[in-house]
Amino acid sequence: MTTTTADDWRRPRPTPEQLRHDLYGGLAVTVLALFSLTLARSTGAFLLGPPPSWPEQVFWTVAVTLPLIWRRRFPVTSTLVVSATFIAAQARSAPETQLSSWALFAVIYSLGAWGPDRRLSRRVRLGVIGTMFAWLGVYYAVVTVRSIPPDAFADAVGPVPPVLAALVTGVLVNVLAFGFAYFFGETAWLAARRQHELTERAEELRRSQAEARGRAVIGERVRIARELHDVVAHHVSVMGVQASAARRVFEKDPAKARTALTAIEETARTAVDELRRMLGVLRAGEGDPGRVEPPAGIDQVAAVVERARDAGLRATLGVYGDRVPLPESVSQAVYRVVQEAVTNVLKHAGGAGVLDVRIRYLAREMEVDVTDDGRSVRPANADGLGLVGMRERVATHGGTLEAGPRAGGGWRVRARLPLAVAVTEAA
Repeated sequence: MTTTTADDWRRPRPTPEQLRHDLYGGLAVTVLALFSLTLARSTGAFLLGPPPSWPEQVFWTVAVTLPLIWRRRFPVTSTLVVSATFIAAQARSAPETQLSSWALFAVIYSLGAWGPDRRLSRRVRLGVIGTMFAWLGVYYAVVTVRSIPPDAFADAVGPVPPVLAALVTGVLVNVLAFGFAYFFGETAWLAARRQHELTERAEELRRSQAEARGRAVIGERVRIARELHDVVAHHVSVMGVQASAARRVFEKDPAKARTALTAIEETARTAVDELRRMLGVLRAGEGDPGRVEPPAGIDQVAAVVERARDAGLRATLGVYGDRVPLPESVSQAVYRVVQEAVTNVLKHAGGAGVLDVRIRYLAREMEVDVTDDGRSVRPANADGLGLVGMRERVATHGGTLEAGPRAGGGWRVRARLPLAVAVTEAA
């Protein structure tokens, strides 16, 4: 991910909904400003002398407040327009100052929060604030001081000269107002930038998790293919031995030869089935496969349950139904499902005390059921790498896998693997 400095980052443009809010808000402020102008005219208190004509007063009021409808779409332009018209309106003695002042603070805030170019945004805001204080100084020097009547501060009793106190009060109020507009604009921009970074990191984490799941799927498929390769090799070896035996007794004992040929036929059918599975899951990979340990099967499930007992669980293993000989790949799949399910119990099931493993031989399928009574921290739609591997292995044999919390508490992993008819009949 490319990193950017604070000044290089560009905030995304406002959404259509935000632009609609600006339109409605700007129009509402303009209407309120016209109402405020009516009230100011009704009082007759004009700060800078006689006001201009009524149409000009309306023009300046609208000119200062209406640009708020573009405050997020064109923040720099809106700030410059509002600032210029604000000074011009006061110079022309426009009586409306309340909503106009808030419009000025609003565009300064919006420029800080939405300005696309941070350096330009900072310079424009500082320039506008400096210009406003310069205008404030001119206003105090030219208008306010000269228009103060001699008896205006007759009741003043404080230690500070009254004129100086009035000037400092005005300056402090403007410092606070402009300071808050500048500060909160910066804060809003920083909050948007942090939110953008969090979104990017979450997306990067999601991509990393997806890549990790993909690598886990590929690794599991390669391991399955290796195990199936060993199974096929075993069947081919058996076929060779049976063929040799049939050749030797073909003339002396045709019955034994016929039995050997039947075994070759069944073994070949099983080998072809295993080979199809291997070709279905094999994926091209790079690198050294490393040393492959002999795969474990269903006969080693008891050892997995025993290790769970050693870890402190009250683990039980139950086998139900009439046992039938399983293809080695199915036997390995059963073992892997039990092994991964028990591992998940030890890792994720907080407070688990009971583990129940059940293997059921049904008419045309076999079922593996692993349950616990722990307080699982896994969400109901958990799809970790272990479950990815189990789903991949079960799907290789055309089976189904269910994993999730139980209604009475705890977690359940249940896999169903179909059994070939030939296997059932041979049993």
